[in-house]
Amino acid sequence: MRIEIRRTGGFAGIERRAAVDTAARPDADEWHALAEQSLADAHETPPVGVPDGYSYQLTVDGRTVYCADPRLTDEQRKLITWVMKEGA
Repeated sequence: MRIEIRRTGGFAGIERRAAVDTAARPDADEWHALAEQSLADAHETPPVGVPDGYSYQLTVDGRTVYCADPRLTDEQRKLITWVMKEGA
């Protein structure tokens, strides 16, 4: 499974991207479950965010959804944090 995150917005408006391929990871099942739940709770179109907040585009195996601060689910926040850390 390929998980890609694109973060935009924030105070400086700097875009950041990161990606992780879970195929060879020993914890792939955990990543897959987290990704599936994150997709299920996201939007098909970009939601309205808050001033200086981050907006996210999550792409998992070619399916793209959107979410934004401060209305991230716990699963979305965890997935975004993992991908930004591991895929940087």
